[in-house]
Amino acid sequence: MTTSTDETVALDVDGMSVDIRTPYGVVRAVDKVTFQARRGETLALLGESGCGKSMTATAVVGLLEPVADVTEGAVRITGESGTTDLRTASARRRRDIAGKELAIVFQDALTALNPVYTVGTQLAEPFRIHRGLSKKAARAEAIELMRRVGIPEPETRVDSYPHQFSGGMRQRLLIAIGVALSPAVLLADEPTTALDVTVQAQIMSLLKDLREERDMAVVLITHDLALVFEQADRVVVMYAGNVVEQGPVEDVFGAPKHPYTAGLLESVPVHAERGAELKSIGGSPPELAAIPAGCVYQDRCPIVRDRCREERPAAREVAPGHLSACHFPAEVNS
Repeated sequence: MTTSTDETVALDVDGMSVDIRTPYGVVRAVDKVTFQARRGETLALLGESGCGKSMTATAVVGLLEPVADVTEGAVRITGESGTTDLRTASARRRRDIAGKELAIVFQDALTALNPVYTVGTQLAEPFRIHRGLSKKAARAEAIELMRRVGIPEPETRVDSYPHQFSGGMRQRLLIAIGVALSPAVLLADEPTTALDVTVQAQIMSLLKDLREERDMAVVLITHDLALVFEQADRVVVMYAGNVVEQGPVEDVFGAPKHPYTAGLLESVPVHAERGAELKSIGGSPPELAAIPAGCVYQDRCPIVRDRCREERPAAREVAPGHLSACHFPAEVNS
């Protein structure tokens, strides 16, 4: 696990909510999510599929579908040009920030890269738009960037197209585009999902090196607990669009204070024996249109009480820097 050395807050998500308009009415996909990412550290957003991780990331970078809106809260980014609230910033200001102070790496590199342009053209674009470099100078920067992320023979491969690269190499190219202008914050949405274990390790090692070199805050969106433990400094656990627990990885994983986090950790077959029954969390997450009035985890919680069904628990500090949205955090490990 890594250690953060820079305490400067680069990304401050404060009570952000996202609503989606559906044929059956408006549903809340992200509910008052709050967290901070600091320069020089990796913050992981962790949870099952559908818990709101990717929706949170796309809302932060302003890439929500037309049917979704950020309805409340603030998203502040602090970079070289000061602090900006992305929710109230003008379209021009958001364009200025994109790539220079805030960037995102998607999980499907073949879809994210434009198939009709060479990778060199796509890598050079940020330098031409934001730094006003000539075509020749931007191409030189693109080649150097390809070399830095481990693309062999970049001088010749700069004129290749995305489909001519392997999955791991395409992911490196996406990361190269993301870090081209040394943003303050890089969001990595499941960056290793479709890659084999060896390539996954290489990609995460590359992200770590680039984070340290460029003093970035990396926000890692994942459902992989092992990846979080190995790569992240702090973790934000999400369930049904809500943050249920957050804090330093060693604290949250070592002594979880929310039943959902404990259930995730118990489902990892660390000490499983052949023929033994694997542990899992019973039931399914609630539908977004039917989130219960009290605790969002009540229907699957082993320590649920009447209070949990009536009152939504607020996040409170259970240890220094460790927050839990549970009425009975002391009973989670008992």
